[in-house]
Amino acid sequence: MKIIFFSSQPYDKLFFNLQNEAGQFELVFIEAALSMQTVSLADHADAICVFVNDIVNADVCKYLSAKGIKIVALRCAGFNNVDLEAARSNGIRVCRVPAYSPEAVAEHALALILTLNRKTHKAYNRVREQNFSLNGLLGFNLHGKTIGVIGTGNIGKAFCRIMIGMGCTVLAFDLVANKEMEALGVVYHPMIEVLKSDIISIHCPLNEQTRHLVNNDTIAMMKKGVMLINTSRGGLIDTTAIINGLKSGQIGSLSMDVYEQEEHLFFADHSAEVILDDEIQRLMSFSNVLITAHQAFFTAEAMTQIVTTTLNNVRQLIKKDNLGDRAAFLV
Repeated sequence: MKIIFFSSQPYDKLFFNLQNEAGQFELVFIEAALSMQTVSLADHADAICVFVNDIVNADVCKYLSAKGIKIVALRCAGFNNVDLEAARSNGIRVCRVPAYSPEAVAEHALALILTLNRKTHKAYNRVREQNFSLNGLLGFNLHGKTIGVIGTGNIGKAFCRIMIGMGCTVLAFDLVANKEMEALGVVYHPMIEVLKSDIISIHCPLNEQTRHLVNNDTIAMMKKGVMLINTSRGGLIDTTAIINGLKSGQIGSLSMDVYEQEEHLFFADHSAEVILDDEIQRLMSFSNVLITAHQAFFTAEAMTQIVTTTLNNVRQLIKKDNLGDRAAFLV
């Protein structure tokens, strides 16, 4: 069985080939992202494997179906880039990795908080230039601060546990309160109360209800000088609104591992180019903004779990029985 991987990177090839030692699948890796312009590269595939910024819309689904491709395997948890209704109507099965290593993303969120607060990235550069001054590096004790968590799925729960261990008060918002988290000390509140926290970390999926969850109105409800962390999806934040919040001082500091227009930038080296995206250029100009390029998931443990689950999903779809964790199968 031939699987074509879109948006592939060297580490994808390494980890997937390691798990395919028996040679059950023929794996073909393509650097290009999936779109209507590139979908013809999948013409001779039995299945395709896509990532967070690949476009699986109605036109792509129709093309895949016409070529006899009936499996789209997502090697990620989010599926906002897939038109599930179009996949269903074209007889395409869609699977994902609902839980690979929530701790990987949660730990990265903590790393972003500590880096923003204690300014270790700036201190590193200073010392390398023989500047040992502490001026401008003042931070605050994380212990005792109030952390607002929006979304307590697998990653949100892992993040809550970490912050409780750091001695923080953790407030959370979700559609349904999680009893396990409440037993650990997490207190669920309406969104308006969670937005008043010292630090807000977003851990919810991107859909029509959550798109631009952080906007001019919700920013105005936040505590002045709030630290905001987003390791989920870029579309959760209205980029124009967040820039305005940074300019006014309402947002005290911001760190994002995701970006609303990241499909044009992330997972590629643009160091020899002029980046034409004015909004990310503006964001990077703020001294209190820290951006990483969608690397929160990127640990050896997470990659191994992603690969194992993805290939197992495809195997189960081939057999069409014993589908196991049904959260992995979207259509």
